[in-house]
Amino acid sequence: MDFTPFVVSFKLSFLTTVILLVISVPLAFVMANYQGKFKTIIESVFSLPIVLPPTVLGYYLLITLGWANLAFSFVGILIASVIYSFPFMFNPILAAIEHFDRSLIEASYSLKKTKIQTLIRVIIPNIKPVLFSASVIAFGHTMGEFGVVLMVGGNIDGVTKVASIAIYECTETLDYHLANVYSIIMLIFSFIILLSVNLINKRLSKDMR
Repeated sequence: MDFTPFVVSFKLSFLTTVILLVISVPLAFVMANYQGKFKTIIESVFSLPIVLPPTVLGYYLLITLGWANLAFSFVGILIASVIYSFPFMFNPILAAIEHFDRSLIEASYSLKKTKIQTLIRVIIPNIKPVLFSASVIAFGHTMGEFGVVLMVGGNIDGVTKVASIAIYECTETLDYHLANVYSIIMLIFSFIILLSVNLINKRLSKDMR
C-alpha cells in the first residue's frame, strides 16, 4: 500500500496550519479593533470559502494560479489550501479577541505597552485554547480537502495527490479494498483529531483557571 498520499496530505496540512496561524492572529487583532463601515463586508469576504462551492473557488484559483505558473504544483495547492481553510482559523480567533476582557488590554496600554506587545504578552497567552482548537480544525479541514486541491493541483503522484484524491481514484478504478483501507485511516485520524481537541482544551482551560 502506498502511503505517499498521506505524506503529501500531512505536509500540506502542516504548512497550511502554520501559515494560517501566522497570518490570522495579527489580522484578527486588526479586525477586532477596526470599526470602519466596511468591516462587515470585509468579514463576509473572509468567510466566503465556508459557503462557496469548492469547485467554484477551485476554478478561480486555477485560473489565477495558472497565470503565475503555479497550477498543478505543491505550491499551488498550498496557496489554495491557505485560502480555502482561512475562515476556519481566522473566525474563531477573531471571536476570541473581540470578546477578550478589554480591561486587561487597557491596563496593558496604561503601562505604555504597544499594541504588538499587548497582543503577544497579554492576548495570545490568554486565548491559547482557541488558538489550539483553530489550528487543529484547520489542520483537519485541510487533510480532508478534495474539490479545491483536485481543481488546482490535479492528481500528480508525490506532488498533489492527497489522501482524499487517492480514495476517489481507488473508487473510480473499482479498487474498493484499498479505498476502504484509506478511508478507515482517515476516519481514525479524524477521530484522533477531535479527541485531542477536546482533551487538550479541557487541560488548557483547567491550567488557565
